[in-house]
Amino acid sequence: MSLVDPPPVERVREVLAAKGDRERIIERTEPAATAADAARALGVALGAITKPLLLETGFDPALVAIAGDRRCREGRLPELFDLEGDVRRADAERGKKITGFPIGGVAPVGSLTPLPPVIDRGLGRFPRICAAAGHPRCVFETEFDELLHLTGGKPSDEISE
Repeated sequence: MSLVDPPPVERVREVLAAKGDRERIIERTEPAATAADAARALGVALGAITKPLLLETGFDPALVAIAGDRRCREGRLPELFDLEGDVRRADAERGKKITGFPIGGVAPVGSLTPLPPVIDRGLGRFPRICAAAGHPRCVFETEFDELLHLTGGKPSDEISE
């Protein structure tokens, strides 16, 4: 049975088809538990893997896409999203409720709740980047400018270090 057919993956596929016109979801045989695992499996640099983080300030969720070789500067989130309150990472249950994606499969597009992300400009160092596609075994390839277009995201030099 293919893993590419579950509803979360289908939501990602629909966004890609509507904005990109071509099928790009890659199904891997093994899930990638870490960005390093994904980079090895896909044959790309660690920094070319997007690490999605679902963060919250108060009750406002925000999605951040960080280059795999960088750390999120969570304290910058309120300013970047014009929010107030303490920043915390959403737990797996809350993340799935908000996005509809399991941990390891959180995609930058196709979320149940519209979440235009802040996207780490560090991803722009690579001609090809890979993002989760709704399941821990599914990814899609894109380019930095296209990721901005697909997501409606806001690029930032300040969200990572």
